[in-house]
Amino acid sequence: MVGLVDRLAEARAGALVGRERERGVLDRMLSGARDAPLVAYLHGPGGIGKSSLVRYAARQAELAGRRVVRVDGRFLDADPRRLEEAAAAACVESGVVLLIDTFEQCQPLEAWLRESFLLRLADRVIVVVAGRTAPDAEWSLDPGWAQLFTALPMRSLDPAESDALLAARGVPAEQRGAFVAFAGGSPLALSLAASVPPAAPGAPWEPTGDTLTSLVERLVGDLPSAVHRRALEVVAQAYVTREPLLRAVLGDEDTHMVFSWLRQLPYIEVTPEGLYPHDAVRATLEADLRWRDPERYDDVRARVSLAGLQAVRSATADDALLRIAEWMFLFRDHDRPDNLYDHRKHPHIEDALLRPDDVPSVLRMAEEAEGPASAAVVAYWLRRQPEAFRVHRYTGSTTPVSFMAILRLEAALPEDRAVDPVIAAVWDLVERAAPLGAGEHLGIRRFAVQPGGRQRPSPLMELSSRRTIAEEMRSHGRAVTFTVFEDADRWGRYLAEAGIQEVAAVDVGGLRQHVFGRDWRQQPVEEWVQHWARTALAPLTTWPATAPVRGPGDQLPRAAFEEGVLEALRTWHTPREFATSVLVRSHLVAPGSPDPVAELRGAITTALDAIQTDPAGVKAHEALTTTYITAPRTHKAAARRLGVPYGTYRRHLALAKERLIEQLLRPSPEG
Repeated sequence: MVGLVDRLAEARAGALVGRERERGVLDRMLSGARDAPLVAYLHGPGGIGKSSLVRYAARQAELAGRRVVRVDGRFLDADPRRLEEAAAAACVESGVVLLIDTFEQCQPLEAWLRESFLLRLADRVIVVVAGRTAPDAEWSLDPGWAQLFTALPMRSLDPAESDALLAARGVPAEQRGAFVAFAGGSPLALSLAASVPPAAPGAPWEPTGDTLTSLVERLVGDLPSAVHRRALEVVAQAYVTREPLLRAVLGDEDTHMVFSWLRQLPYIEVTPEGLYPHDAVRATLEADLRWRDPERYDDVRARVSLAGLQAVRSATADDALLRIAEWMFLFRDHDRPDNLYDHRKHPHIEDALLRPDDVPSVLRMAEEAEGPASAAVVAYWLRRQPEAFRVHRYTGSTTPVSFMAILRLEAALPEDRAVDPVIAAVWDLVERAAPLGAGEHLGIRRFAVQPGGRQRPSPLMELSSRRTIAEEMRSHGRAVTFTVFEDADRWGRYLAEAGIQEVAAVDVGGLRQHVFGRDWRQQPVEEWVQHWARTALAPLTTWPATAPVRGPGDQLPRAAFEEGVLEALRTWHTPREFATSVLVRSHLVAPGSPDPVAELRGAITTALDAIQTDPAGVKAHEALTTTYITAPRTHKAAARRLGVPYGTYRRHLALAKERLIEQLLRPSPEG
């Protein structure tokens, strides 16, 4: 039996990889160094390796001939008497090593431990505490404990350490990459994954349902309610989670309470940008939901995507690129080594509007990258639409290193066609297949130029893509959009996945330029962001083969109609934005109406009056008119004006929006 214990200890010691800093602290404590702390507090999420380090400390202590006292917090019931009984030897025997594991199960004892029990320990006793919850601030605020106590946060293993752990578990080198990508540096996830062989020799490894169930139980543990589980499902999908995003996906119910709960979880990082989970927890929750309930998995992604769209729209122009980067995180693909999309930030590059002194650099870059013919077209558009151009500079430099231009065009001008063959081809296509209606325009990312030419993936090209997407999401009245690439082979597949297809190819001075396009009237942005996020859906081709025929029976998709109603309410007092509402193309406005804006306002006003059919309808009418038509400055001000608590007001407003949408969807008496 002694031999088995020794063999277990040796095997566990051999499987412990990394953790040099933590082991160094424990070794100094065991050696009795004068500058070593007397209490070490290991903390981190489940499965991160805390218990392995506790076992390491125990083995090193035993090898040094010191007595080890082990206490498991799961069996203390947060009762100080039980801890006193379990650790009694540490109070009477010099040099004992006291190890308290799973301390999160008796966390209420922390203050008592610090202020009472530890003060009674015998000489030369050292203490190692391990738990999921970080220690409270009093340890470091007390000048005495600050010198004798150290907190050791446990981080995920890096890729090299993860590979070493798998090697110690006997996993072949050719299989380790998939394991490392899935586990996110969690020793528990790596160990469980290593215990599951591939389905067949040579087949790619995937976690089984049993593996995922075990990981969720060990990494996350029991959850208070279904709402808390749904909140974690959102956190697993979003790059960072803020309270507004959580509210947009889950609704108002208990959002503040759940967000506060999320902040306290040991596997959730709290940053100025928001909350995000440890990689292993994210990967496990995501894979578990996708395996367990694919439909809900897609629904969560679609809701997060739609909330991301709203965040982009409400952001300032400077913050919009950050919100786009967060939204693009949904579409990362860990399985593709050639993934062209990158959600990471690029703080070393500045994205800025064109300045007059940038023009020579822009023209030089255009000629070097695409030739003199293309540079002449750039020069024309610099004079015609200078506001369409943006340049990128490295931080601290005034010299542009790349540029882009997104043109806004409302009519086909002869001079535009004469100078720019790409624009001529685009107008021919639009007039033939998708003519613009009143108040509509087209957008085209005409140029995206970086050093060396070609639109290879790079941080510079990434910023150009983000700016292009932000422009699409934030534009009002954009009917069709186009983007131009030289390298259609590289980018075509990715654009096709987003439902953007090649519609033309044009020679400009011997350089072949490929035009990709989509018609937002076929699938509005609100529907597109949800459709793309649903992993099971094929991309929706939106370029019409023939010009759409408009008539009184035309209907917007339900999601677009609902968003259009809410946007119309929000822009009720901003005529320019209200005039670009998608509802102008709905059944609420007759084709050929001489004043579609007035007709749309009239339809909404009539629907508001019509919902007052019962007491609940009267409250709905009051909530909507007070919030949007008379428009106080804030929702809380609207609640005060209505004389109801803020929570009651929000419930009335949510129900009122539903009533109004249903009323507007009803066919008119004439129809």
